[in-house]
Amino acid sequence: MKILVYGAGVTGSLYAARLHESRQDVSILARGQRLTDLRELGIVLEDVTTGYRTTTRVNIVEELKPEDAYNLVVVFVPKNRVSEVVPALAANLYTPNVLFMGNNAAGPDEMIAALGRERVLLGFPGAGGTREGHVVRYITSEGNREYRTTMGELDGNTTPRLKKIIEAFEGAGFPVTISPDMDAWLKTHVALILSMGGALYMAGFDNYRMARTRDAVVMMVRAVHEGFRVLRAHDIPIIPSILKIMLEWIPEPILVTLIQRRLNSKVVEAAFGHASAAHEEGKKLATEFKALARSASVPTPKMDRLREYVNRKILPVEDGSAKIPLNWRGVWVWLGTIVGLVLILTLIL
Repeated sequence: MKILVYGAGVTGSLYAARLHESRQDVSILARGQRLTDLRELGIVLEDVTTGYRTTTRVNIVEELKPEDAYNLVVVFVPKNRVSEVVPALAANLYTPNVLFMGNNAAGPDEMIAALGRERVLLGFPGAGGTREGHVVRYITSEGNREYRTTMGELDGNTTPRLKKIIEAFEGAGFPVTISPDMDAWLKTHVALILSMGGALYMAGFDNYRMARTRDAVVMMVRAVHEGFRVLRAHDIPIIPSILKIMLEWIPEPILVTLIQRRLNSKVVEAAFGHASAAHEEGKKLATEFKALARSASVPTPKMDRLREYVNRKILPVEDGSAKIPLNWRGVWVWLGTIVGLVLILTLIL
């Protein structure tokens, strides 16, 4: 398959290198200093978990010309830059498949209007990380089924072209999950990352400090609840469903403790590392999600408060702050349910 990876950031570089290594015909579009680095040094990747470093030479282009013909263009640009690249994609009529791999809270209407519904697919990468100079330090979520590379057709069907794209990605070592409603998946993800990102700024932009600062985690959990209420008001399902189960079934004190433990790791540090470089994208996504909330008349005071930390209108809270009272209301019901299930299983068995 002849593939153009449009965007040479962390995820674009990683996917381009692996697709090339799997013998796909890959080009990567880059500009500025990144273009110079790739031409001189190649794509240099470093696995955060192992420290293993590789260098891959991929064909590099500076632009997508109207006459260029690819089987697939995979777009890895932040949401605040999508409008910049859409005209070039629309002008190119020789590429039938354009896969947008990134955050989106506004839906695919802009892409559809420019390219036509039949050309557009949506997806999200199962990887993240940071770029330090010319070196991309990355982590993947291959072991996490709910957050592997995810993609889908706009109508939710599993088409021959989608199968072919998945075959190429999985051949490059990226396990893929097909989503029957990729738009809902992306909106759910934005509700989550806006809350997580705001809480990270509330804790001084340090995941280890956030792990010690209960108030930031409590605010994150409550902001996610607000985001999910916005989605429900629009009849948008929460996808993946495990998020709904976790946030609605696990009582707040237990969930907060579990999240605090999870935050205290090098893997999370690497995963959050890109947030500092994604400030402008965060502003765009926050604007898009706020429009959803307003159109549904759903208040989001916790999400709004966290945005004040992101925008540096207020200072981070003290390290270890635990002043916000936890909501213990669901704990006893949760424990009672578990005890009841144990008793029923004991009687049955």
